[in-house]
Amino acid sequence: MGRFAALLPELILSIGATILMMVAAFTGRRGSALVSWLAVALLIAATAALVGAPSHVGPVFDGLVTEDLFASFGRAIIYPASAVAIIAAHGWFERGTEHASEYAVLILFSAVGMGVMVSASSLVSLYVGLELQSLAAYVLASYRRTDERSAEAGLKYFVLGALASGILLYGISLLYGFTGTMSFNGLAAAFGRGAPSLGLLFGLVFVLAGLAFKARAVPFHMWTPDVYEGAPTPVTLFFGSAPKVAAVLLATRLCIEGLGPATDAWRQIVIFAALASIFLGAVAAYGQTNIKRLLAYSSINNVGFALIGLAAAGPRGASSVLFYMAVYVVMTLGAFLCVLWMRDEAGQPVESIASLSGLAQTRPAFAAALAFFMFSLAGIPPLFGFWPKLMVFQAAIGSGYVALAVAGILGTVIGAYYYLKIVKVMYMDEPAAPYGRVREPVQGLLILLAALFVSPLGYLLIGPLTALTDRAAGSLF
Repeated sequence: MGRFAALLPELILSIGATILMMVAAFTGRRGSALVSWLAVALLIAATAALVGAPSHVGPVFDGLVTEDLFASFGRAIIYPASAVAIIAAHGWFERGTEHASEYAVLILFSAVGMGVMVSASSLVSLYVGLELQSLAAYVLASYRRTDERSAEAGLKYFVLGALASGILLYGISLLYGFTGTMSFNGLAAAFGRGAPSLGLLFGLVFVLAGLAFKARAVPFHMWTPDVYEGAPTPVTLFFGSAPKVAAVLLATRLCIEGLGPATDAWRQIVIFAALASIFLGAVAAYGQTNIKRLLAYSSINNVGFALIGLAAAGPRGASSVLFYMAVYVVMTLGAFLCVLWMRDEAGQPVESIASLSGLAQTRPAFAAALAFFMFSLAGIPPLFGFWPKLMVFQAAIGSGYVALAVAGILGTVIGAYYYLKIVKVMYMDEPAAPYGRVREPVQGLLILLAALFVSPLGYLLIGPLTALTDRAAGSLF
């Protein structure tokens, strides 16, 4: 029973999602609101189930998954972010024609996959969790079947995702062929026997390439702007938060637990991906006129900073990755919740940056919240988004990678331009056509809470959050 108690969050979500799928089949679109709120309740229950000893029992099911504080911390970010994605859809989709019950069910199954990803300690569970998350994501990207952009986004995501899965599977087959094991501990033992063979190195490269696609890291980022722009905005909100956390934490566990003795080999790949993501994400966003495409390049840019923490390796580096992803998720959710409120007088979504002109004069509270998120994503003190960047740079310097930290700081300065551009448009340009009023009190409350989190008040959380990330990172070593 202890093994099943350790997987209680996944059991709650799996059984609940299956039941809700049957409810959705019988109630149709009439039951979308009921199914959505029940799905949110399931995600809250799964988050509550993370508290306590059963979720920290160690390897279970013959080492397929490891239930430790690292996995629990990751799921404590993923499940609430998934709940926000369900809540965000309420006022966005047209309730009578688009907002079907399947939306919430797909996110629940995706959350199950992400929970398996962050706790995977075998290449088998790694792939199963990743594909469960991805299959639901492909459907979500093309959720608006009558919208050409959404259909195109789903098709691009599916085709490139299938390619990435093939690359990942090829890497897994090479690692298994040259080591005879699928477990991360077995891989670590094989890599620790001496200089890795050429076959092992090729396997390592292909596996990391497959994970880089899921994490939106350069050079496997090409799908991100198109999918972010084409997918429905609540789905884009989801893509920018929970799946990114799962992919980055999965890569962190694999590199530290499974490929630890080969740190010098994978660190070179991670450093390249980090710097390329930071600078491409910073430069490519300059000419964007669509807010969702800009935030797509922002997500590419930000994953580069998280990878700096991974490149630092060691407990401090892993802790900085956890801290970074926890704060990044709140900043991203807040920014996309603001984008959801960008609607014209007729209630139709507006995505152009030009439509934000003079927003501070017409909607001062809305403009202030969005400015908070932009400044925080840029890493400008005293907002809380400055602190996770500082932590990953300190981790890199502590590991002797001063040049990497300096390059990251330079990338921060370059990338700050397009965040500040949005603030300038809102506060200094002449007002554009006013937005229509959005009556979504729950979303408004979520924006307020996220804005308070990224404000200087967030510094009150540095102590407890750092202690928690240190303990969670320590469970990997």
